[in-house]
Amino acid sequence: MTPEEKAGQVLMPFFQGTNAEAHAGTIERLHLGGSIIMGDNVPRDPQGKVDLARMGAINQRLAQATAADGDPWPGMIGVDQEGGLVARLGPPLTEWPAPMSYGAAGSEGLTREAGQGLAGELAGLGFNVDFAPDTDVTMGPTDPTIGARSMSADPAAAAVHGTAFSQGMLAAGVLPAVKHFPGHGSVTADSHLSLPVQPAGLEELRARDWKPFQAAIAAGTPMVMTGHIAVPALEPGVPASLSAPTYAALRGLGFEGVAVTDALNMGAVTKQYPGGKAAVMALAAGADLLLMPADVGQAHAAIVEAVKSGSLPAERLDEAARRVATMMTWQGRRGSPAAAPAGSAAPVSARVSASAVTVVSGPCGGPLVPGAVRVAGGGPGDKERFEAAAARAGLSVGTGPLVNLIGYGGKPAGGDIEVALDAPWTLQASPAPVRLALYGRSDAAFDALAAVLAGKAPAPGKLPAAVGNVPAGTGCPA
Repeated sequence: MTPEEKAGQVLMPFFQGTNAEAHAGTIERLHLGGSIIMGDNVPRDPQGKVDLARMGAINQRLAQATAADGDPWPGMIGVDQEGGLVARLGPPLTEWPAPMSYGAAGSEGLTREAGQGLAGELAGLGFNVDFAPDTDVTMGPTDPTIGARSMSADPAAAAVHGTAFSQGMLAAGVLPAVKHFPGHGSVTADSHLSLPVQPAGLEELRARDWKPFQAAIAAGTPMVMTGHIAVPALEPGVPASLSAPTYAALRGLGFEGVAVTDALNMGAVTKQYPGGKAAVMALAAGADLLLMPADVGQAHAAIVEAVKSGSLPAERLDEAARRVATMMTWQGRRGSPAAAPAGSAAPVSARVSASAVTVVSGPCGGPLVPGAVRVAGGGPGDKERFEAAAARAGLSVGTGPLVNLIGYGGKPAGGDIEVALDAPWTLQASPAPVRLALYGRSDAAFDALAAVLAGKAPAPGKLPAAVGNVPAGTGCPA
């Protein structure tokens, strides 16, 4: 491969809009290793749902472009699809609750089944990479970025469920990428906006944040994503994604796969390292795959120039390109399982939510409402979804106890029953006598809630993180 081809192999850019033709031309011209699909690349039908045929065609065209060099391995067609808040693709694909549901449900087998169900529908559209699962260990209310994207505040549980989800994804033919090493769940700033600082020492990181990554690596995960977090114990002031000591620490855990950066167009990077500088720095530090550089042409030119000038050793680019090509050769040889139709995993998603509903305070048995209920709060569409689920459960709406829904970033507002639709710690200031954690706002999650309110189903979930003075592990007996 020429230096230009190698530089392209380690870049995974984004593009604007739903016309893939110009982007396909860029992929061919710069020999790019693949592309990520973001929300604005998803074509929609007149009802606002994903246009499956057009999405498949876009992915096919981009995959075709990556094959233009005649490489014997497939190109990468990636997406961010975790479930919950981070889901680029909505209906008619299965809607999933927040990943914290897996920690609350506590079933390794169900988590694996969910990973396979989510990824199977992606594979059916031509995706072969999903930047999930998030294996960060959340520290609770002071974690502004990860929250319910984390499976648990308990490192051991996050390790078990992160690995199980990854294995399910692999079984469906999609490469997972566990993220965000060295741990984004225990910093107090959002790296989309600025550079968070992780004050923990290495021993603390090993005992907490690194446990899920260690487990995933031991299970053979093909990819680990590094986050834009400064860790003074490794290298002060430099995002981990651009820091050689961070990649050395990751390799020190036994990782031999592809180290991919978080999106290089995020504020934590672009504010400090403009132009193609971040791409060269990340490669020099030890990254193998550079995700979403702000300007892919600029990044490609900077890498080629850095190799020519000697400021980036040619061997480092060779190593990175070889790792990416090796992973994709392996992916190509694995073959693709039968593609799962969109929506086929809905029963699994429903089981996840039904298994995760958690009583934080209140009775563990019998109906929680007397056949009728009022509803307030929530975000766009939440009340309507709740009302539809209540009707399906045989509850009338308009009279009776007040159920207050707390959406993402919401606050308690009183009521007889308060329900957290996202992270459960929003319930800690609630004076409501009955407090429930739902960890999701899909139709199936609201069905699970309505069934518990009507006394038609138990609430078997256990808190995966503390809610004020209510400890993790709290919940009704199974």
